[in-house]
Amino acid sequence: MKENEQERDVYAAIADPTRRTLLRLLAEKGELPLYKLTAQFQMGRTAVSKHLAILKEAGLVIDRKVGRETRYRINATPLREIKDWVSFYEKFWTNNVTNLKKLLEEE
Repeated sequence: MKENEQERDVYAAIADPTRRTLLRLLAEKGELPLYKLTAQFQMGRTAVSKHLAILKEAGLVIDRKVGRETRYRINATPLREIKDWVSFYEKFWTNNVTNLKKLLEEE
């Protein structure tokens, strides 16, 4: 997979609020089995599994089998690129707000 495709996958993966919630749960709780993740939503196990599959394809989730159970944990490394992208715009807004403040103080 090309780097650009990986970027699109990560951005698309976090675009869905259910997937963002799954990432938050995994970040807060650590490794969780599918049944505990499913219990957090008003949807079935299959739907949660599909969301986890998208996160896994984007490299945001790692799974492992423990007996008959599948456990999931977050891999936050791909989120670094999003953080870097957002940081650029944070600088942009900080500079613009500073300039606006100076302008308003002058008037």
